[in-house]
Amino acid sequence: MTYANETQNLSKTIEQNGPAWAAIDAESAARMRLQNRFRTGLDIANYTAKIMRDDMAAYDADPAAYTQSLGAWHGFIGQQQMIAIKKHFGSTKRRYLYLSGWMVAALRSEFGPLPDQSMHEKTSVPALIEEIYTFLKQADARELGGLFRDLDAAREAGNETEAKRLEHAIDNYETHVVPIIADIDAGFGNAEATYLLAKQMIEAGACALQIENQVSDEKQCGHQDGKVTVPHEDFLQKIRAIRYAFLELGVEDGIIVARTDSLGAGLTKQIAYSTEPGDLGDQYNSFLDAEPVDPANIGNGQVLITRDGKLMAPKRLPSNLYQFRPGTGVDRVVLDCITSLQNGADLLWIETEKPHVEQIASMVDKIRETVPDAKLVYNNSPSFNWTLNFRQQVYDTWENEGRDLSQYDRAKLMSVDYDGTELAQEADAKIQSFQADAAKHAGIFHHLITLPTYHTAALSTDNLAKRYFGEEAMLGYVKNVQREEIRQQIACVKHQNMAGSDIGDDHKEYFAGEAALKAGGKDNTMNQFAA
Repeated sequence: MTYANETQNLSKTIEQNGPAWAAIDAESAARMRLQNRFRTGLDIANYTAKIMRDDMAAYDADPAAYTQSLGAWHGFIGQQQMIAIKKHFGSTKRRYLYLSGWMVAALRSEFGPLPDQSMHEKTSVPALIEEIYTFLKQADARELGGLFRDLDAAREAGNETEAKRLEHAIDNYETHVVPIIADIDAGFGNAEATYLLAKQMIEAGACALQIENQVSDEKQCGHQDGKVTVPHEDFLQKIRAIRYAFLELGVEDGIIVARTDSLGAGLTKQIAYSTEPGDLGDQYNSFLDAEPVDPANIGNGQVLITRDGKLMAPKRLPSNLYQFRPGTGVDRVVLDCITSLQNGADLLWIETEKPHVEQIASMVDKIRETVPDAKLVYNNSPSFNWTLNFRQQVYDTWENEGRDLSQYDRAKLMSVDYDGTELAQEADAKIQSFQADAAKHAGIFHHLITLPTYHTAALSTDNLAKRYFGEEAMLGYVKNVQREEIRQQIACVKHQNMAGSDIGDDHKEYFAGEAALKAGGKDNTMNQFAA
């Protein structure tokens, strides 16, 4: 519906309610309605799920059409990302937001900073989703408010051409609201607990939920040691629980991202249930590290399984966990991924120990032998030392080609001494093309960085503190923050506007007319930034 039609319809509604509504202005009400396009989180979930489905289809047609996101731990962080994307690229197309359980644990828990082990309050996850979308909707309201003010100015100046242009811009306005891929960890409990939390996350607006195949009570960050996986059927129950949550709430396009940590997980808490050789439970158990047992020498409390008709004793640790055979990680990943896709998951997430296109592609190729359209979400993690990894990859490639590497020490390639070398330049070029290369050759539909804004906040704060509390004093802020905000046209330099002051002024005028006491008058110091 166009801006003009919305205004006309509201005008009729106001007229139908007689003199009691005479002070209500139809165009003002239309503006408020357009500034609040999404009434509920479910409106957002349905809208963004369709975006993701369309993007997935576009990627299947052309792997160059991959998608990206950055992690956000506060609504403001998510808002500023989308404002920046619209400013620099003109559209948010194929750009999402990621909500990291790691950052929720580290930055949002009432217990204080916590490791990524599902110890934080699970309700803080849907609360953050709602918060992010509140900020994104305010970004819409702020930007549309500016268009409305410009429209009023054009009308007052009698500039009908400009007024028409602005009405067209309003009618074709692109929202800041984008898909959020939200981390539900290992489900924070059993399948029922997963279902209940999934509902809250979807109701808050999430269209895509990422769940991992670790045990809930022993869950670890994907880049820490000590990861413990669960049998497939336990994991599939949680995938089904999430699908039921999406369907119950009417978000039929909802997306499930099934993550496997098996590449780096050498332990399991359970022996899988099996009824016949070759079934899913038997396949899971086939990876257990087990030794043949003499029936005459069975130890006290020993757990036994049969394998190929032989009695076997799985290696059981003092922690009461069972150990997988070394070297089975890749095969377990492939089985995990195929099983998840065949049982309701839409996208995969393979947690790796390094960013390596060929390593990822080798696993995806095996998965695609069974599921040809398998697609990944990939964690471009700050837990990787990207500089060192890619310099070593280039070093190894050159070594295989027989090139002279006498000027390089592979163990010390992170050194600043190598920054200007040909090897370092080649490595940086590979880092720059990593996402495009992995999208084309390794089936990665979505690239995300889990913790970027955690690190950028720390780095920028460190630099500010060093300068402000050092010799530069106030110049340390002015030169490196405010002056750059002005030069780069960062909207937050007008922080009153960003916080909603002008939106509030508009409302005051709607509600009180000439009696409105507005904040944006001539004495507002934000006017110093008009130039």
